[in-house]
Amino acid sequence: MAGDHEIDLRVQIGSSLTLPNPILVASGTFGYAQEMSRWVDVGRLGGMIPKTITPFHRPGNSPWRTVETAAGMLNAIGLDNDGIDGFLTQHLPHFLPLACPLIVSIAGASPDDYVQMTRRLSCEPGISALELNLSCPNVAGGVDFGIEPNTGSRLVEQVRAATQLPLMAKLTPNVSNIADIARAAEDAGADGISVINTLLAMAVDWRKRKPMLGNVLGGLSGPAIKPVALRCVYQVAKAVSIPVIGIGGIASIDDVMEFLVTGASAVQIGTANFLDPTLSLRILDDLPNALRYLGARSVAEVVGTLQ
Repeated sequence: MAGDHEIDLRVQIGSSLTLPNPILVASGTFGYAQEMSRWVDVGRLGGMIPKTITPFHRPGNSPWRTVETAAGMLNAIGLDNDGIDGFLTQHLPHFLPLACPLIVSIAGASPDDYVQMTRRLSCEPGISALELNLSCPNVAGGVDFGIEPNTGSRLVEQVRAATQLPLMAKLTPNVSNIADIARAAEDAGADGISVINTLLAMAVDWRKRKPMLGNVLGGLSGPAIKPVALRCVYQVAKAVSIPVIGIGGIASIDDVMEFLVTGASAVQIGTANFLDPTLSLRILDDLPNALRYLGARSVAEVVGTLQ
């Protein structure tokens, strides 16, 4: 129990994962441990989610792959990554010395891809949980598993049978009813729901009469999507009993607190990391006083308290 002046920042995900605090960094926005630990005390984070990995190396989409917008960023990276073999040999060893929980994001073209990757990762020490990327909007087929309840449920169920690791299902906002999909993922065995991934969007150069992204369509992130993310967190938190991890436009302690009271148990900071990779730790430093302002002695006391 926290003392009179202590704040309990811990967050429980499933039965086996206790995050030291609710401030995580989102997949694809924070590099790898060997890069970021030169500038950031990564061990203080509530959790780190490296770039999504796939069964094999992917070169990603043709350029341009990122475009700055008035209130955020468009990306069509296309899941550029070294594949699971590259991750295990080149990147995982650098995470192991860190005290920060490591949550590995995975994606595939079929349920079997997810299952086979899950089995391999479950044998590796130092991995705290898996985040199932069901919702990448700029890869052909990458969003298909997250756009309707039955498809997502079957995939989560198959992965659940392959591992004891906590599972977080990352959902897309590009659907008609995100609450139904979240509920189906929970029923299939997910331990947490991450919302949201990017919004499907595009940018155009009217002078050339061409799209600015090489992939034509991409995912919009940053401050522009925060109101949508808050709406999705609100709807999902009312639909499920497992923790919700809020993502979308978070760049300040006020943003974090908005997500917590709306129903998120934790948050992931994403696009803001490109501007300032130290932001997450400054927000973490501000969190205890924000909780004290509400008279709370723990994160759990404020989650979902929107009136």
